[in-house]
Amino acid sequence: MTDNAWTYTHSTSLAALFAGLGIRHVRTRPRRPQTNGKAERFIGTLQREWAYARLFRSNEARLGSLPGWVDAYNRQRPHAGLEGRTPMSVLVNKVEGNDT
Repeated sequence: MTDNAWTYTHSTSLAALFAGLGIRHVRTRPRRPQTNGKAERFIGTLQREWAYARLFRSNEARLGSLPGWVDAYNRQRPHAGLEGRTPMSVLVNKVEGNDT
């Protein structure tokens, strides 16, 4: 999810990257700070808990740790906005039809 900045909405290389990875580009609705706030909150969490949480010997080492962090964020880390549940547990419940 990104905002509607020119960089995201008019970048052919970003669109090609998303298409190649099978990613659907979701943009925030204009004049909806609630939605943009979710993206901003994620960026802050990403910086605090991954990018700057510890020292890395190189940018490659930092990037190498990202998949593990994203997995833990989605599968292990409780989220206050999800009543202490993980995003993956909420998604699985929705897919299984248990919208709790």
